[in-house]
Amino acid sequence: MKLNPKQLKAVRWSARLTALALLALGLPFYFGYGNPLPFINPDYSLAENVGLILLPLVFIGLALGWKYEKVGGCLVVLPLTIGLVLALSTGEGFPMNLLIALIPGALYLVAGYQSKKNRMPLGE
Repeated sequence: MKLNPKQLKAVRWSARLTALALLALGLPFYFGYGNPLPFINPDYSLAENVGLILLPLVFIGLALGWKYEKVGGCLVVLPLTIGLVLALSTGEGFPMNLLIALIPGALYLVAGYQSKKNRMPLGE
């Protein structure tokens, strides 16, 4: 499916605005958690420690996606997928509210792969 320039612009700005909202709401919660370093506090569960490892990658991906959509999308989607698989395999709960970050991550990937500057001409 190929997007026309107007649709691509809408996808790109939807991703950027949702990423900005998630950064504005998520970063204060992350730093307000106390000590955001993983495995420092013995009271944290494995799922909380994994979240403390993966969330900085998600935040970096949300910010980086403004300029580099493919890289930003991968930095959002891959850590969340790893965290979800790890949570399901260990039997611990995965905070489902983190999955909202998949929306801008997926939109970044769509915009990155639909952009003309990222396409290779046929025959190369």
